[in-house]
Amino acid sequence: MFRKVLIANRGEIALRIIRACRELGIATVAVYSEADARALHVRFADQAVCIGPAQANKSYLHIPAIISAAEITAAEAIHPGYGFLSENAEFARLCAKCGVTFIGPSPEAMGAWGDKVSARANAKRFGLPLLEGSEVLRDGNHARDEAKRIGYPVIVKASGGGGGRGMRIVRAEEEMEAAFQSARHEAETGFKNPDVYLEKFVERPKHIEFQVLADKHGGVWTLGERECSMQRRHQKVIEEAPSPAMTAEKRQEVAEVIRVAVRETGYQSLGTLEFIMDETGGLSFLEMNTRVQVEHPVTEMVTGLDLVQLQIRAAAGEKLDLPDTRPWSFRGHAIECRVNAEDPRTFAPWPGLITEYFPPGGTGVRVDSGVYGGWRVPPNYDSLLAKLIVHAPTREEAIERMRRALDEFIVSGIRTNLELHKRLLDDAEMRDGTMTTRTIERLLAS
Repeated sequence: MFRKVLIANRGEIALRIIRACRELGIATVAVYSEADARALHVRFADQAVCIGPAQANKSYLHIPAIISAAEITAAEAIHPGYGFLSENAEFARLCAKCGVTFIGPSPEAMGAWGDKVSARANAKRFGLPLLEGSEVLRDGNHARDEAKRIGYPVIVKASGGGGGRGMRIVRAEEEMEAAFQSARHEAETGFKNPDVYLEKFVERPKHIEFQVLADKHGGVWTLGERECSMQRRHQKVIEEAPSPAMTAEKRQEVAEVIRVAVRETGYQSLGTLEFIMDETGGLSFLEMNTRVQVEHPVTEMVTGLDLVQLQIRAAAGEKLDLPDTRPWSFRGHAIECRVNAEDPRTFAPWPGLITEYFPPGGTGVRVDSGVYGGWRVPPNYDSLLAKLIVHAPTREEAIERMRRALDEFIVSGIRTNLELHKRLLDDAEMRDGTMTTRTIERLLAS
């Protein structure tokens, strides 16, 4: 096992990793920008190193500074969390070159699954269902030709990256050139990779993802699915496990194909395979996220597993001793609400001083957060303040528990989306489990 791990991230996920390391007896190193000097992950780590100014490209995305911090603190491994450098294969290669373990998949496996075009090829090879799509587009003419073959509407998607960036829905041929150029520019700016491709666009899908875990000894586990349909502009807002739309038979069928694909491609870490479900209940593979997910706590709550600890143990070369359950048995139901610092009407980020912060508690309530009263939310990073997670024996009880917990959550001094979450939980589609990726859009338009 590692003696010391550096966390190349900030906020709630950095604190989450510190907690996992502490329970494993591992010392931790926090890195921080000048804007995060008073952050909780800096306070609770065993060591902390300032790696640059507030701008992410000069701190949390600045690879030389992070590698140097690992070297001067004698950290044996680096955990990238999610976002920032978590899916950067070059960073993983440099870690290996410098004798530091990257806690995640190998650069080769990351390339095979992290690039969406390559991931589609893998999915096709192993029999995962796919939407009609294209290879990397050469130019606007190529895009128009492929769109005619696939049939409108289509969506232009960045080959690398995620989070809704580099994506454009195209409903007619005359829209294609502008959408293609815009998506390429955003992909180049956001991910340093201008490659984009086309995929058939499904109007009202559900978004479902499967959690996978693999070690270096051939062990592969699929740990069930999460329902992530409650989204706004391709950003998840509420997640839950298990999905109310999945049957045990479908879960087992998909899990078996995933197990084979992960094992045969040599993937060895946590990973998440994302699917969309159409109106008939059919699943189609979208992409794989080669890192820990923001929404991993709902899987932890229904499986009783600590996914971050397991990810660290797998990276250290341990043989994991999980039971070989097919499919995984769930314990009750879990829901997560992402609490963001944002204007409740425009959804623009709302940085500023938190004057009062009181998270909810009680049976079956968990809050993963990196903020506190007196903390000033910087304008330089994403707006996530906290993840509120609840667990209960049934989905109906979990919804009621979440509603109660939201009523207890106090954040003053800045604006948040707490009231939006209450509206979403009261929506009929959320209540009966028929929500789609268009539910929030419909609710906000009403």
